[in-house]
Amino acid sequence: MDEKNNKNQNQGQNNKDGNKGNKFNQTLLILLIAGVITVLAISCVNTFLNNSTSQEISYTDFISMLENGNVSKVVYDQDVIRITPKTQPIEGLKLTYYTGYIYDEDVIQYMKDNNVEYNVKIQDKSSSILDFLLVYIVPWVLIYFIFSFVFRKMSGGGGMMGVGKSNAKMYGMEKATGVTFKDVAGQDEAKESLTEIVDFLHNPAKYTHIGAKLPKGALLVGPPGTGKTLLAKAVAGEAGVPFFSLSGSDFVEMFVGVGASRVRDLFKQAQQSAPCIIFIDEIDAIGKSRDSRYGGGNDEREQTLNQLLAEMDGFDPSKGVFILAATNRPDVLDKALLRPGRFDRRIIVDKPDLKGRVNILKVHSKDVLMDDTVDLEAIALATAGAVGSDLANMINEAAINAVKNGRGVVSQKDLFESVEVVIAGKEKKDRLLSPQEKKIVSYHEVGHALVTALSKNAEPVQKITIVPRTMGSLGYTMQVPEEEKYLMSKEELMTRVYTLLGGRAAEEIVFNSVTTGASNDIERATKLVRNMITLYGMSDRFGLMGLETVENQYLDGRTVLNCSDRTAADVDDEVKVVLKDAYGKVKEMLAQNREVLDKVADFLIEKETITGKEFMEIFNEVKGIKPDETGQSGAEPDSTEQSGTEAGQPEQSIAEVISTDADTEKADGNIN
Repeated sequence: MDEKNNKNQNQGQNNKDGNKGNKFNQTLLILLIAGVITVLAISCVNTFLNNSTSQEISYTDFISMLENGNVSKVVYDQDVIRITPKTQPIEGLKLTYYTGYIYDEDVIQYMKDNNVEYNVKIQDKSSSILDFLLVYIVPWVLIYFIFSFVFRKMSGGGGMMGVGKSNAKMYGMEKATGVTFKDVAGQDEAKESLTEIVDFLHNPAKYTHIGAKLPKGALLVGPPGTGKTLLAKAVAGEAGVPFFSLSGSDFVEMFVGVGASRVRDLFKQAQQSAPCIIFIDEIDAIGKSRDSRYGGGNDEREQTLNQLLAEMDGFDPSKGVFILAATNRPDVLDKALLRPGRFDRRIIVDKPDLKGRVNILKVHSKDVLMDDTVDLEAIALATAGAVGSDLANMINEAAINAVKNGRGVVSQKDLFESVEVVIAGKEKKDRLLSPQEKKIVSYHEVGHALVTALSKNAEPVQKITIVPRTMGSLGYTMQVPEEEKYLMSKEELMTRVYTLLGGRAAEEIVFNSVTTGASNDIERATKLVRNMITLYGMSDRFGLMGLETVENQYLDGRTVLNCSDRTAADVDDEVKVVLKDAYGKVKEMLAQNREVLDKVADFLIEKETITGKEFMEIFNEVKGIKPDETGQSGAEPDSTEQSGTEAGQPEQSIAEVISTDADTEKADGNIN
């Protein structure tokens, strides 16, 4: 260890000495340039002054001046005759004349006879050499030094303007990432896979003894916000090795060949700092398949990808250079990039389950002051489908809300309110509904809730409100599952469809007309029924045919039809039939319970917001049911009137709200 420290100190001292030497060289170069510029400036000034005080005349004029006795002195300077006149045309200005040299004995004799001073100037060869150097050599030398200096400074050792130099942000031992596995929660399987990598970097001999090799790379795959970048930094923090972090877009530049150059420079730096970790975030920016199907055909990107593939094949894994990459689009990556020997492992970083969400909430709330009413498990249950970034944001919003309300600690009410703000937005206090609109929205939301109460497989209602929100909803109904589910039956899915259609059915029954408020309900019900037919095989007409496939699984989950146009038209007909049948059942259900619908709606109009418990009390009272006889108690935490949300799409969802839209605005509250 002492030897290593001494080595680092020596390197530091050498760097200091090198920096001093570089500074001295730079100073010397600057002084040299300044001196040359000064000499040139003086020479130019002298030349200008000489030209302004010397005038060319013809040889005939020179003879005339001699004859007129206006010549004071004559100097034969090589091939030029310089003449000084006796009288100056401008007072105070010493003007001289010059003309071409002609050997004329008569002129010389005339100057002797008339006492005109004349002589011959001896040529100074040193001056000629200096003039030659200043005029022809020094400017080019100066230009060379200036351009070399400027380009060296601008390039920083990475080519012209530095475009070929890697932009990787390096975290060394002196500047650690500050993140360890303790800061990562809800991804136990991913942490386990990466722990082996850390152990290999710490104890390589234990693995090489048995013949094992360090995997060259690992690909972190998952939806946005699940903690892929955080995991990569945690690996570097745990391993205690240099960490090179950059994005895939950092390789892309306007100049051709820059991406490949930056890849080479990155791996060169990494090999010099081995053992180390290279982390490339959003690798799909340069790793897209070279197939034109995924936007291939870009020569610059392909060149960058080819260089990356070559570098991953070229370095020695025994040196301890490990590559981590992250993406949420693994389907578009080139197959050559994913093969063993390049990225040996694919680590899935998916949305956390209930236990994972609880642990994530604990991690993000450890520095937040909270009172005894806080139940993180209830918050975790209400946020099915949320990722780590969502939960961190909710904790922060709850803390901000507590400060805004003048409290020094966060309560359960603050947490539920933060969930509500993230899902549906803040209350729009400046949007006042007319009495008629208020009544329509009230019946719409009670229609959702009443269908839920009358259905066997529905999730209990936790809150009904007709207070407008910033995300476009004029009101909404909230539900929270009693437990987290990973599978849903056909009956449960149809119950969701019934619940979504309950708002429009209530409007038509009570007002004998419909409004635009059900636009989002219709969209979601249509999508759910279509998925039941095309993806889940829950249609008697089509049976087990897979008519759609999911693309971008970790992003928007967009589906693509894999059938003919005729079959697609038949699917549309089947969706229409299912929705029409479901709507008829919902209308019949609400018509038979019109008394409950009216009473709850009147209560909601008065209170504007009611809890699930209050809703079920009115329901039980009108139906003559004792609270212990109903399957839905509407119970909620005693500490708050607010609760969480329902799970929207069965395979993914955080919490959705069933809302009444303002005009055609969407407010599904999905957090993806």
